[in-house]
Amino acid sequence: MRIRRKKWARPELAVCPYYIEHAEEYKGKWNTVFADDKPLYAELGCGKGGFAAQAALKYPDINWLAMDIKSDMLGVARRTVEKAFEAAGREVTNLKLVSQNIEMILTSFDENDSIDRLYINFCNPWPKDKHNKRRLTHTRQLEQYKVFLKDGGEIHFKTDDDELFEESLDYFVESGFEVKYLTRDLHASDYPDNLVTEHEKMFSDEGKKIKFLIAVKP
Repeated sequence: MRIRRKKWARPELAVCPYYIEHAEEYKGKWNTVFADDKPLYAELGCGKGGFAAQAALKYPDINWLAMDIKSDMLGVARRTVEKAFEAAGREVTNLKLVSQNIEMILTSFDENDSIDRLYINFCNPWPKDKHNKRRLTHTRQLEQYKVFLKDGGEIHFKTDDDELFEESLDYFVESGFEVKYLTRDLHASDYPDNLVTEHEKMFSDEGKKIKFLIAVKP
C-alpha cells in the first residue's frame, strides 16, 4: 500500500509508549513486552491499523503485535488506535505497534517466541511472476512463520484478490498447513467473527468478493 509521507509520523511514534522501533532487540523474548501473560497474536502488515485497533479492543485477553515496515503507515495506525481506544475509554495496554520488514521477520523472531496466531489482511498481491516470492503468503514466508508459530497455531488470511487467494492455497499445502476453514465469499458465509477493515469495506462496496481462510500449523 502506498502512502504519502507524514512529517508528523516519526515524532509521534518516538513518544508513543506502545511503539517498538527496533524489533530485533526482542528476538526470543516477545513474551516480555507486555505486563500480562496472555496469548500473543500478530498482524503482519497492519496498514492504517483498522483491524488491530478493533481486535485489541474486542479481545482484551489477547496481546497483539501490529507490524508494518513503513513508519508513515505506523504513524497513521497509532492515530487510529488512539482514536478507537479513547472512544472506548480505555488505555492501550494489550497492543504494540512494531516496525518490521515481514520478508525478514526471522531477524526479530525465533522458536522461543511462540506466537499463537497470525493475521494477514489484504497484503500486496505482487501479481508479476518475478515478484511472487514477496507475497506474505508465499511458501518462503510460511516457512519462516513456522519457526515461531506454535504447533496448532493458526494463520488467518483475507484478500480480495482471486489469483493471490488460489495460489496461496497451494502455498499453504506446500508448507504443510491444514486449511480448516475456507470461503470465497466471506460476507455471504457463516463465519461469525469477522472484523471489517477500511480496505475490506472499499473492496466489498466495489462488488469484489472477500476471500478468507484459516490454516493450521500441524
